[in-house]
This record gives sequence, structure tokens and C-alpha cells, in this order.
Amino acid sequence: MAPDLTKKLEDEVEKYRHTQNEMKKYVAQQQNLYVTKTENEFVKQEFETLEADATVYKLIGPVLIKQELSEGKETVEKRLVYCDGELKRLTTMIKDTEKKLETHREVIAKIQQQIK
Repeated sequence: MAPDLTKKLEDEVEKYRHTQNEMKKYVAQQQNLYVTKTENEFVKQEFETLEADATVYKLIGPVLIKQELSEGKETVEKRLVYCDGELKRLTTMIKDTEKKLETHREVIAKIQQQIK
């Protein structure tokens, strides 16, 4: 077995593992964003049921601060737009990372064939 092929294989496997870790990170971020988006959609629905003069509060650290309903609605809408944008970005990154993983698998398979 050629030592240079073994080294190439080890390097490629290490790249594959690194790419797998990237994928795990992106998927975890995506899951967190889905949770945040769902929570904000629920708050948006709750805001729709309130009267125009309803009192709402915003949690800032350990303190509840009085906030205008319109300001609360605007904040939630901005969060939803942000979540949508980040989810699109992460979906693209996940697809790109899947392609990288496939490329690494192909290279590893070729090197293994050369070793045999």
C-alpha cells in the first residue's frame, strides 16, 4: 500500500469529517430558527386578537417594559422577515454542504479503489 495514497485518504477523511461538522451546525441553526419563527407566528396571532388599546409588555432581561401594541407587532413582523431570510440562507448552505460531502465521498471511494 502506497504511503502517499494512505496520507491522501486520511486527509480526505478529515475533510469529510470537518464538512459533516459544518452540516450539523447548519442543521442545528435551522432547527432553532424554525422554533423562533413558530414562536413569533404564535405571538403575531395573539396580537391579532387584542384590542387596539390593549397593554402589552416586552421582556427585557428580567424586567417587563410597557410597549405600544403597534410597536410590538412591528417587532414581531421584523423577526419573521429575519427568520425567513436566515432560513433561506441556511437552506442554500445545507445544499452546498451536501454537495461537498458527496464530492468527498467520491474522492474517498476513488482513493480506496487505488489502494486495492
